[in-house]
Amino acid sequence: MEKLTAKELKRLNSKAGLRQFLSEEDITLPKILRNLNYEARLKLLQAELIHLQHWVYKNQKKIVIVFEGRDAAGKGGAIRRITEHLNPRQFKVVALPKPTREEKGQWYFQRYINQLPRKGQIVFFDRSWYNRAVVEPVNGFCTKREYNIFMNQVNDFERMIIESGITLIKFYFSITKDEQEKRFEEIISSPIKKWKYSEVDQRALSLWDDYTDYKTKMFELTNTKIAPWRIIQANRKSKARIEVIKIILKTIPYIPKDEVGIDYIVQKEEDSDK
Repeated sequence: MEKLTAKELKRLNSKAGLRQFLSEEDITLPKILRNLNYEARLKLLQAELIHLQHWVYKNQKKIVIVFEGRDAAGKGGAIRRITEHLNPRQFKVVALPKPTREEKGQWYFQRYINQLPRKGQIVFFDRSWYNRAVVEPVNGFCTKREYNIFMNQVNDFERMIIESGITLIKFYFSITKDEQEKRFEEIISSPIKKWKYSEVDQRALSLWDDYTDYKTKMFELTNTKIAPWRIIQANRKSKARIEVIKIILKTIPYIPKDEVGIDYIVQKEEDSDK
């Protein structure tokens, strides 16, 4: 290993550094430094997110950020990191349960419309209306006709909400099959996480190719100029979180924005992967 810098030594001697040493039996110095560097970069980006939220509230903007991806891809963890230091009165996280009998009789988009932001608010969708593009048809939760109607309407729906003044950002977290299997095993073996392992999760690996087919169709038909998909390579959670925050900060034109600082932070992340 190369000689440690003064900054690296300082981080290792901090409380966070000591916690890293005690966190795992097989922890290594390079891994500790990587984790500490990630946390330092994340903290700086989270400070920028606070500036962004202040701008959204002051200027009465409306922001929707959609998180899609396979089960265990890291969507929820990314949302938690993004919102960790934000004012809870000015954002909400939407993770809707199965539709009720009443909701099943409504226009499909209606229950999502009810969750759209008021002025000055950011809404994070931990899964969204795109359930009908992938999860529902793969698992038989909707009919072929319902799927086709959704795919015919979704671009118009997004155009309408964008034209109404909402900024829409769509993320898709992409992981490999091996990584999904590894994460499922970790969830099942964890006494505090195993509740997350649902019946849909149990079928996910056997239906991998079906998910891939519907995901491909979704990208082909809904990756529009006004609402493009941002695909995040999420096998490494820390890198995925940094990338997502960077895109949010770059996309929303808040002021003041530390463009140089954001680019520097992201470049340091990329350099650490080499």
